[in-house]
Amino acid sequence: MKRENNSGSISSEDSGFFEEEANVDSDDDSNYVEGGNTDANVFSRENWSTVFLREEEVSQLQEDDIAGVSALLSIARSAACFLLCHFSWNVNKLQEEWFSDEDKVRETAGFLNKPVFLHQVGSVNCGICFEDYDCSYDQSADGAIISAACGHPFCKDCWTGYISTSINDGPGCLMLRCPEPSCSAAVDRDLIRNVLKNQHDHEIERYKRYLLRSYVEKHKQMKWCPAPDCQYAIKVFDEDLTGNGNCYDVSCICSNSFCWNCVEEVHSPVECNTVGKWILKNKDDSQNAQWIVVNTKPCPKCKTPIEKNNGCNHMRCSLPCGHHFCWLCLGPLGCKCNSFQRAANQNAKKEESQSERERKRLKMSLERYNHYYVRWANNQASKKKAIESLHMAQTVHIVKLASRSEPSLTQINDFEFIIQAWKQIIECRLVIKWTYAYGYYIPEEKKYDKKRQLFEYLQRQAEHSLERLHKCAETELKEYVQDWTPLEKFPEFRLRLIQLTNVTGTYFKKLVTALENGLSEVETS
Repeated sequence: MKRENNSGSISSEDSGFFEEEANVDSDDDSNYVEGGNTDANVFSRENWSTVFLREEEVSQLQEDDIAGVSALLSIARSAACFLLCHFSWNVNKLQEEWFSDEDKVRETAGFLNKPVFLHQVGSVNCGICFEDYDCSYDQSADGAIISAACGHPFCKDCWTGYISTSINDGPGCLMLRCPEPSCSAAVDRDLIRNVLKNQHDHEIERYKRYLLRSYVEKHKQMKWCPAPDCQYAIKVFDEDLTGNGNCYDVSCICSNSFCWNCVEEVHSPVECNTVGKWILKNKDDSQNAQWIVVNTKPCPKCKTPIEKNNGCNHMRCSLPCGHHFCWLCLGPLGCKCNSFQRAANQNAKKEESQSERERKRLKMSLERYNHYYVRWANNQASKKKAIESLHMAQTVHIVKLASRSEPSLTQINDFEFIIQAWKQIIECRLVIKWTYAYGYYIPEEKKYDKKRQLFEYLQRQAEHSLERLHKCAETELKEYVQDWTPLEKFPEFRLRLIQLTNVTGTYFKKLVTALENGLSEVETS
């Protein structure tokens, strides 16, 4: 890695970090294998053994767990389902707790061995609407009295309203309890289906969906793909890696990649906690408050923040205040703020108000944040555009090139190097994007100046390398897609694009490693 010398400039004692870059324009291509190492996902931090599961496959795994627990504990499947929800779908923990103290598990989960409320056969009063019902009715009838294991009687209409409201309120319905305030008896899925069947199919489907999603969300080795409209869950088989809090990148079958630990997009080289802070900061209303402080001045009379939107310095506060004042000095109209008074200016510097110093500090802070955010957002937009360009290359450009090429180069697979180049660009745009969040959180203390200078140098070189690759894949490729452009020099373009792809990938891989190690080559003292 190139290092900084004591004066703060970059020295070249160890120029190996970027030595591959110089080879791109060299005539010697002996170091490049045709096709080369064009694996675009060079920043993946672990290669796991994974399997992709559709919703119906996840549902089958869930039912297998329920059936296994039901058989082992000799309880109904609906009871097994509720118990598994209670234990966050941890089968081993449920079994251990059950065989250690079954009564305690039953009491905690709300599964009673016998009712706590007994009602007589005949007329029964509903505990919610206080209407009298004949409890001899079949429970599927509209006028039926229905009870959970506790025995508290409620009519079917009241049960329907209670359960439907709970389901519409969210996943809390999975741990629903008896409507009696003092009772903690469980309301299992059989009771819910019995109450809602025939007339409330929408609520039943929503309940099933909550149940399915909870199975994945509580599973340490399984996660839903966070991509919009993706219905796949991803299961990994190395349990030791899933609970240590480290960053591991996973790619779904839908082509979306994300961090297993925080389920945000892949964010090399920054850590998950930095990503969380950065995203929260981008949403934080405090940035609006800072903007108000920096870009407005308070009315001298009512102190309301005022933004100057015209060229005239004669300001008038809005009604009901209506105060007239000078924008420059906040004094009354007719002031002489154009006159420079040295003594007064010196006294003003000495007596600069606390609010003015705070305003300047906030202005500097806001400008610094905007610097990093604008570049972060710009690379996000460039990444989205690169994804569109990749799709265009796959569906239009390669097909057109194949139709124009010689018989020896007519297979779509012969143009795979174009696809790999665009995948590399997308990966690199993502890395460059997150380097700006990395840079924002480098402390501003003087002892970190050398580290900041080295980081900015490496970042600048990385952007330069990426822009060369992006230009080659975007601009130069378009020339050969045109019908009137001869293809004599296409093999040279092909080799150059492969070289740039390989060099940029290697470059960025080393950059990510260096930043993840905290630029340890530089001492902060």
